[in-house]
Amino acid sequence: MNFVLIQKLLSVVYFALALALSFCMLGGLLMGESLSDTSIQGFFCSIAITLALACLLRFNATKVQVKNKGSDKLFFRREALCTIGLTWLSTALIGALPFFLGLQDCSFVDALFESTSGITTTGASIFNDFSELSYSLFLWRSLSQWIGGLGVIVFFVAILTSLGAGAKILFSNESSVTAADFEQGRIQDGVNKLLIFYSSLTGLCLLAYKLAGMNWFDAFNHAMTTIATGGFSTHEESFAHFNSPLIESVSILFMLLSATTFIFVIRLFEGAKDTFKRGMEVYVFYALTVLSMGLIAGLLLQTNSSVPQLKNIQDALFQTASIISTTGYTSTNYELWAPSAKIILMFLMFMGGCSGSTSGGIKIIRVMIAFKAIFRTIEQTYRPNKTIITRIGSKTLNDTFIYNVLLYVVLIFTIQGISVILLSLIEPNLNLISLFSAVQSSLYNIGPGFDFVGPTENYSAFADKSKLFLAFLMILGRLEIYALIVLFIPKIWRSYS
Repeated sequence: MNFVLIQKLLSVVYFALALALSFCMLGGLLMGESLSDTSIQGFFCSIAITLALACLLRFNATKVQVKNKGSDKLFFRREALCTIGLTWLSTALIGALPFFLGLQDCSFVDALFESTSGITTTGASIFNDFSELSYSLFLWRSLSQWIGGLGVIVFFVAILTSLGAGAKILFSNESSVTAADFEQGRIQDGVNKLLIFYSSLTGLCLLAYKLAGMNWFDAFNHAMTTIATGGFSTHEESFAHFNSPLIESVSILFMLLSATTFIFVIRLFEGAKDTFKRGMEVYVFYALTVLSMGLIAGLLLQTNSSVPQLKNIQDALFQTASIISTTGYTSTNYELWAPSAKIILMFLMFMGGCSGSTSGGIKIIRVMIAFKAIFRTIEQTYRPNKTIITRIGSKTLNDTFIYNVLLYVVLIFTIQGISVILLSLIEPNLNLISLFSAVQSSLYNIGPGFDFVGPTENYSAFADKSKLFLAFLMILGRLEIYALIVLFIPKIWRSYS
């Protein structure tokens, strides 16, 4: 294992985190906080600790590199996976410091849960009373989600572009299927396009929210958490606080855009000729979204007669977009909906958005491939001698690729089942729906769930062990299992030759 290179990369990440923390502290000061405020002092300490860690890692890596020339040259898949896993784990720990040091009654476990929920763009919270949060902490909650959303797509690749093939290895293990989009061009060019698109989309969302009626602070925070499909809000009632169909409509648009494969949208704007041939996953995603919106709206109009019809339709559209994009905003208490409507929402939580986007879930492309594999197996039972080619749009899928997708689907469902059992041992008083929903919302980075973790509830009542376990599931789901699991396999840590 090339620990020298890993330390150098982690030091860069920590310097970047210190800069992000400084931005939030400065934002708090500009909003009226004083240097004597506990939250600002907490940020000062957090920045100092983060910079100290960065300098320590950099110094140690440089010291070893001087003794062993060329020790930073080797970079393979195991280095890539370990860099990703260690970065996310340590980022969650560093991100917890402002909450732990800046709030009087916040334990480190609660701070770590909130931080992990932010950086993984899950959006689950432990705070009952938002009045205890300062402007700087609100900014950090939102910025951590924006960084988390950005990191999934380009963060590590942007750092590792100087490593040649290592960048592609890292990108392949950080994204679902979009690595192939860069095979005919330089990865750096693709990273730059994604970064510009991500930032531009955030800016457009900010302006749209402001024009729709939000103040600048709310618009800035919600723009970051919308594009990251994170779901943190500056209000306990989430989007129900605004009670504005226009604001919700803006949110629907940007949540769905953020759950769409970014490369597809970029190519669409560039006018690439083969864009529509490569968009099968996007077509299925929007078809499923529209179908679900229609079904839920119809069910609400039939079963929720006490609510005005237009409100039912608006809630159906908003909650469908929020859940399938895994953003997790709420505009109403969907716990009061008919069971059939809630089942559709639960199904959408599994699905998630498109690959190469900021959304969580299994991803539409994997579900498509799984169904293709099932139908191919069925066809082979009565046509055993026929050679059946599996395609998604214009792309032909080989058996190895299909096998890996099916393996992931089986693995994620197995982990979910085992996690429900483990959580039930820690929380014996919770019913099955609450246990299942808490695990599902954490593993697929949704945020709100049902019953004990429903839209009007939070995770504050869970035991500390449960919070740590759910936080682990958040990172596991965000890294799509493998990049985190390798940290616990001893063989990976053998020294390279």
